Amino acid sequence: MFVDKVNIFLTAGRGGDGCVSFRREKYVSYGGPNGGNGGNGGSIYLEGDPNKTTLLDLSYRPQFKAEDGYKGLSNDKFGKCGGDLNIKVPLGTLIFKNGELLADIKNTGEKVLAVKGGRGGRGNASFKTGKHTAPRISEKGEPGEYAEVNLELRLIADVGFVGLPNAGKSTLLSRISAAKPKIADYPFTTLAPNLGVVDYNGKTFVAADIPGLIEGAHDGKGLGFEFLRHIKRTKVLLHIIDVSGFDGKDPYENYKIINNELKQYSKYLAKKHVIIVLNKVDLPGSAVNIKKFKKHIKTKKLFKFSAVTGEGVQILIKKMVKMIEKPLVFNPEEEIETMPVKRYIYEPEFKIHVDEDGTFVVTGLKIEVLTEMTKFSEDEALRRYQNIIKKMGLETELENIGAKSGDTVRIGNFEFIFKN
Repeated sequence: MFVDKVNIFLTAGRGGDGCVSFRREKYVSYGGPNGGNGGNGGSIYLEGDPNKTTLLDLSYRPQFKAEDGYKGLSNDKFGKCGGDLNIKVPLGTLIFKNGELLADIKNTGEKVLAVKGGRGGRGNASFKTGKHTAPRISEKGEPGEYAEVNLELRLIADVGFVGLPNAGKSTLLSRISAAKPKIADYPFTTLAPNLGVVDYNGKTFVAADIPGLIEGAHDGKGLGFEFLRHIKRTKVLLHIIDVSGFDGKDPYENYKIINNELKQYSKYLAKKHVIIVLNKVDLPGSAVNIKKFKKHIKTKKLFKFSAVTGEGVQILIKKMVKMIEKPLVFNPEEEIETMPVKRYIYEPEFKIHVDEDGTFVVTGLKIEVLTEMTKFSEDEALRRYQNIIKKMGLETELENIGAKSGDTVRIGNFEFIFKN
């Protein structure tokens, strides 16, 4: 089964907690703190794999979580870092995170960081200072990032076969490559794109058979709309026309239908190199239909062939190789979403809004991470937390917007009672 769009949910590993420990040896006075830091949580990467051609397996298991970091130990032993998780995706996969293009994986082994693991919490040895020589404080590990990631596969091919159903695209692909697409004499035999590698006099290229388009495909009719994205990367379009007609229409009318659908879908498709080929020349009456078709197309060279008998196929392959080597008037990647320019915008350390129930909700990356990593069961950790938020001006800002003693303040997953 061919799946080319899928949403996956990624959770990076949480950092390990720091350790509170003191050195205790018989003949060592004032051994001091020796609690180690926790290990960092594992991150999740997406990696290009040439052996994968579909996103099917990711649709069965959309939830992924990396390994958490391990806790720090005494004797200044740092916790082990959580293992990273590599998710294999086909070449040609576009990765969207938070609605923006994160990466376009085209090469084997290319890796992209999707979500980053949390930092390990510090042990009490990290809090030792000249004035505070025996700290009893440590941190919890930082939570790993979470994200919903959208994957969209666009097959990487040199030549894309387009045409109405039963034009002979699959038959041609099976004749010029080792691909074995399903072939039958009814419309929409091909339900998913097929790839084939063509070898001609030592030169190889990849051809893609795109399921049959119909009129209105750009509006979502038929199967073509779902798979038109796969010809966006191609350099050459092979427009295959059944000279016997389709759906009772003249071959030239069918030619105009496909051209219109391509233009409606993307302005760039009309700029690609196009080879117009007339198939099924072995059928009775084909000569008459070809003569009629040529009256409408006088400025472009037409190629005649029979995918069944093989007549004209070698000439057609030679033409495809020649067109692939010909430079385009535009870069095919122009129509692929461009990577957004990163902009760094200053934001305040926290923001406050009041819920309908009167709860004061505090948001902001810095203060939420600080709250999540604080061990409120430790007196020193609690005092440190209160000092930091006071220096940040949170208490003053809460008073300014009307917070009173007894009001509830929510920061991340924690709720506190405000006191003046």
